[in-house]
Amino acid sequence: MSVTLVDDVVISKNASRNIRKTVLSNGLLVLTESMPHVRSVSMGAWVGSGSRDETPEVNGISHFVEHMVFKGTTSRSAQQIAREVDTIGGNLDAFTGKETVCFNIKVLDENVAPALDVLSDLVLHPTFAPEDVEREKGVISEEIKMDEDNPDYLVHEVWTQNFWKGDALGRPILGTVKTVKSFDQQTLLNFYAGQFTPRNMVFSAAGNLEHDAFVAQVAKEFGSLAASGDGVPTKVAAPKATPHITLKRKKSLEQVQLCLGMPAPPVNDSRRYVVYLMNTMLGGGMSSRLFQTVREDRGLAYSIYSEMNPFRDTGSLCVYAGTSVDKTQEVLQLTLQELRRLKEETVSEVELKRAKDQLKSNMVIGLESSGSRMANLARQQMYFGRFFGVDEIMQEIEAVSTADVQILAQELFRPETMALTLLGNLGAMEIEREDLAC
Repeated sequence: MSVTLVDDVVISKNASRNIRKTVLSNGLLVLTESMPHVRSVSMGAWVGSGSRDETPEVNGISHFVEHMVFKGTTSRSAQQIAREVDTIGGNLDAFTGKETVCFNIKVLDENVAPALDVLSDLVLHPTFAPEDVEREKGVISEEIKMDEDNPDYLVHEVWTQNFWKGDALGRPILGTVKTVKSFDQQTLLNFYAGQFTPRNMVFSAAGNLEHDAFVAQVAKEFGSLAASGDGVPTKVAAPKATPHITLKRKKSLEQVQLCLGMPAPPVNDSRRYVVYLMNTMLGGGMSSRLFQTVREDRGLAYSIYSEMNPFRDTGSLCVYAGTSVDKTQEVLQLTLQELRRLKEETVSEVELKRAKDQLKSNMVIGLESSGSRMANLARQQMYFGRFFGVDEIMQEIEAVSTADVQILAQELFRPETMALTLLGNLGAMEIEREDLAC
């Protein structure tokens, strides 16, 4: 990658992907990837902080603000925003995560200007009208209750809150009914002013566009966003994981929900591809060990999988299953048995190759749309400060050896660091730390 400096504007171009980067005078970073073979353009305004950067008193405020920007700006009502987006056939969306908030829109390349006008308006000029705030409190309170009625969601939430105990990373993205009810216009304005700053934001776009012309349009809309201080909220220290065994009894459930997890490397760790491959082999698809053993061979569960949750300074690897109460301990022991096998036996070259091919395919297919490229640009910038070409990623995946997998399995799969949550009609079931031996 070559980098040149032109009048205090950094422009970067990646050889294998047509990626360019410009920093506006107020500090806002603009990224584009030209995809001349498509007719769409996806663009997103990314805020580099999420629910884990909130204080306990305002837990859920990032998500609340994400909702509220759609309720009206200084020049558009909520209805006008919706009508203008529908008129250009756009897909306008937003989401809040633990570490980011994103507002994005996808349109035909001929509608970039009006799409950017609407997107920038709702990001830069929300009013947070008091009557809208009161109404949205009710909406989000119902969203919280809806998720708490979802056992799959709830078991992960209980596991997470206890694993990152006392830390913002463990608190729910939606907040609680109590914190949400405490929000008012001034609370939202104060939070918004601290987070929506140029140096804490990235504006990314991918599709059939030309970088310089697009940057000029972004500068016209976002140039008024004033740089304030360093503009980047202070990031909290990495949390300490808490091994726990939590049995949450809920008699109304037909199934027991199981979530078993342990600490894992952060998103930018040098061993990230080793973890991804190990996760793929363990529970990442229909040929994975857990799916074959627990579902296909024994018929003990309909849904069983493993997943990675990497963050900027830490991470977790979790196994989820839904099963009947009388099969719960057998599913747990079979899961631990597969973890033990990864520690004690070197995986075969054939199994590792299958996982590599699956992972490479998922990554390449995942980069085929303008929307996924737009998101990929922003995330690589925020977590790595550089961009990876497909060939480079392929080489990293191919470089992983069977020994690498076994060494990492021995490091991660330790009973003393594991956390388990069971949710359901558990009766008199008890699980002790020695039951997690692997």
